[in-house]
Order: sequence, then structure tokens, then C-alpha cells
Amino acid sequence: MNHPVNLAQNLSRISTHWDPHVIADYNDNDVMVVKFQGEFPFHLHEDTDDFFLVLKGEMVMDVEDASHPVRAGEIFVVPKGVSHRPRAELECEVLLIEPKGEPNTGDPATAAKKPRL
Repeated sequence: MNHPVNLAQNLSRISTHWDPHVIADYNDNDVMVVKFQGEFPFHLHEDTDDFFLVLKGEMVMDVEDASHPVRAGEIFVVPKGVSHRPRAELECEVLLIEPKGEPNTGDPATAAKKPRL
């Protein structure tokens, strides 16, 4: 990649929730944008941490026995092997970084596809 990527412009092209879209590659990782609203199921990633940067709005990260609000401009990293669930009462916009091929649910059978914008 040899050009800037506009996050807001790419997010404006997404009309669904819980549907990450790849906007860039970083080493062996996908950089994605996604919109959250409602609750995602509890899940975990056995082999990788899970990175969330809230760009707009607010989400809550439920991690095992605790809940953490995550506001615009804040990140939350879930350690590998830890059960978690992101949720958002109102729509929020999030940037994710995951290793290429990592299913967003931790399970390839239930994972969303990751189309490129």
C-alpha cells in the first residue's frame, strides 16, 4: 500500500453490523473497520490477542466476569485464550487488527467473511 486510507470514508460504505472489512495489510495482519450495535456472542481466540480501537461512539467489552466501557479514542486488547464479548447499545465504529485468516468468532464455522473495501 502506498497511499493513505480514509477511515471515515471506508466506514461510510458499511451499512451492516458485526461485519469487518479489510482496509489495509500490516505485516501478516488484517487492519479492518467495522460497525457494532447490539451484542456479539461470547468467544475466544486460542492463539492471538484481539485488538479494538473505538473510533466513534462507545462499546462495552465483557471479559469473563467483568465489563469495561471503551470510548472513542480508547483501545482494548483481549489476551489470547480469554472469553470476551463486545457490545454496543448505540452504533459505534471500531478499528480491528487481527492476524490474516483469524476468524472473528474464533471458530471458522461461524466467522464472518472479511471483504476488502
